[in-house]
Amino acid sequence: MRGRETEYDEVIRSWSEDAEAFWLDMAKGVDWHTPPTRALDESRAPIYRWFPDGELNVCQNALDRHVAAGHGDRTALIYDSPVTRTVERYSYADLLTHVARFAGVLRDQGVGTGDRVVIYMPMIPQAVIAMLACARLGAVHSVVFGGFAAAELAVRIDDTAPKAIVSASCGIERDRIVEYKPLLDAALQQSSLAPETVIVVQRPQHRCALIDGRDLDYDALMADPGLVPADPVPVKATDPLYVLYTSGTTGRPKGIVRDAGGHAVTLTWSIPHLFGLGPEDTIFTASDVGWVVGHSYIVYAPLLAGITSVLYEGKPIGTPDAGAFWRVVAQHGVNVLFTAPTAMRVIRKEDPQGKLLGEHSLASLDAVFLAGERLDPDTWEWTTARLAEATGRDVPVVDNWWQTETGWPIAANPLGLHRFPAKPGSPTLPVPGYDVRVLQADGTEAPRGTEGAVAIRLPMPPGTLATVWGDDDRFVSSYLSTFPGYYLTGDGGMIDEDGYVYVLGRTDDVINVAGHRLSTGALEAAIASHPAVAECAVIGVKDEVKGQTPRALVVVGDAAEVDRDELRRELVALVRAEVGPVAALKQVDIVAALPKTRSGKILRKTMRQIADSQEAPVPSTIEDPAVLDTVARVLRPQGP
Repeated sequence: MRGRETEYDEVIRSWSEDAEAFWLDMAKGVDWHTPPTRALDESRAPIYRWFPDGELNVCQNALDRHVAAGHGDRTALIYDSPVTRTVERYSYADLLTHVARFAGVLRDQGVGTGDRVVIYMPMIPQAVIAMLACARLGAVHSVVFGGFAAAELAVRIDDTAPKAIVSASCGIERDRIVEYKPLLDAALQQSSLAPETVIVVQRPQHRCALIDGRDLDYDALMADPGLVPADPVPVKATDPLYVLYTSGTTGRPKGIVRDAGGHAVTLTWSIPHLFGLGPEDTIFTASDVGWVVGHSYIVYAPLLAGITSVLYEGKPIGTPDAGAFWRVVAQHGVNVLFTAPTAMRVIRKEDPQGKLLGEHSLASLDAVFLAGERLDPDTWEWTTARLAEATGRDVPVVDNWWQTETGWPIAANPLGLHRFPAKPGSPTLPVPGYDVRVLQADGTEAPRGTEGAVAIRLPMPPGTLATVWGDDDRFVSSYLSTFPGYYLTGDGGMIDEDGYVYVLGRTDDVINVAGHRLSTGALEAAIASHPAVAECAVIGVKDEVKGQTPRALVVVGDAAEVDRDELRRELVALVRAEVGPVAALKQVDIVAALPKTRSGKILRKTMRQIADSQEAPVPSTIEDPAVLDTVARVLRPQGP
């Protein structure tokens, strides 16, 4: 058992005894134009709304209030771009000046409260400025990561019908320039609801041609001496702040709507209580502002809490090497590094002994948070051990589990409340506000230690998705209808006797071998424990006798010198020993890389469809189509 009561337990008890009073008290952490008198509106259940009578401005909370409190000189944003060899620092006062001016630009282009603005940008400060400028006006931003395919960008433009688009001339990878303007122009040609205004940041690495009468130069607009900066516009707490699309393969995209009030309250609360960060601290979230982690923990949460955030334009390896993240931590005095397990795995593959890690002083580093996909125990153990070797300290490696839909962690080790003993493979305990349950197929609760569907009892806490853009019915049918009274996460897992949550993978990543249901996550954990394995994925493929059989795809570490046939035999034996003979793993394919989305999620479903000779739509968010093509030839040798 977990032992004596902690501050976490006190907070859980306070929330569970009177959620209304708990959230109204948490709401005092932000500034309100009209403070809410009610926490929860249940009139349209199962669609719930938070702080229905409150009014605020999220940008004002992120910038103006810190400047007004005398903290204008504090660093808000550090732009670190190894691909352009640039480091820039923006104080809260600096950032406020830029944001208020760009909000004035948008206002002068006709953007007002409730209007949508699509932001199609690389990881540059102007992306953050554009997001906050929209929030300042009460406009709704929809960020699409730079370089997204034209057809998919067009679909998102048509879904939100934006008043304007803010883009850049190019993105910069470690070995090439990615021109955005041709992609954007193609998307606008395909779109039936293209806006009349496009604002373009011209980067010095590549300047693009602007179309007269539609395209406007960002720098010229911002330099206009007649420009009047915009003041923050109060909006209802229930008004949308942004729309962010989940990655999908077919059909109309699913735009997750985040409302203003609940988002501000929960993210402000999360920085000290979940991440253990205070006003003088710095967080480096190695994500993209096109993803939910970037929205929440590069932009909004750090600025709402008044701390420093690092905006990084680079990769975990190759810019210039696998020590890139550790260099950023050392150079900027980072207290918390937040990235994806995939990043740690590719760093491990390049630097298995952590030699590059040891070349940088990590004296400031208090914790590493990993999220975005399942954190396998082997990656957790490697990261923990290498940090201990490099620092001589016990630096916690915190697995935290959440989704685009929730906007902030569902389960985590809440360092600001209490540091619980870690259990590899578990993101620890439910975050206050989330009533996490594991349900059986009939909707009844599964016994402790028994696998089932992970669900969250309604109402979900503030800051989670308000609905699907333009489609309440789709919101209900997609998330709330399988188990009435619950939000279906789509993940399978269990809760152990100590209340620790285990998320074992998407429910469609459960395979059925001769009537035995097996989590691919369990098989992957066994395979990943082999010292020669840098990364792996297990999929279930059709079998006429057993229904499905597992098939493993394995990436070998750069430093590993192995006989491939021997490695295959060892991995089969390892799975048999750790999971059992029922797993029946026989086929192990060694590949150079695994296909992933840009956020680092491995495309298991797509690979399974290829292996089963099914139509396999390629996700629009794929990082490198060439990797998928190579793996497809392994999975389906008769293919092209």
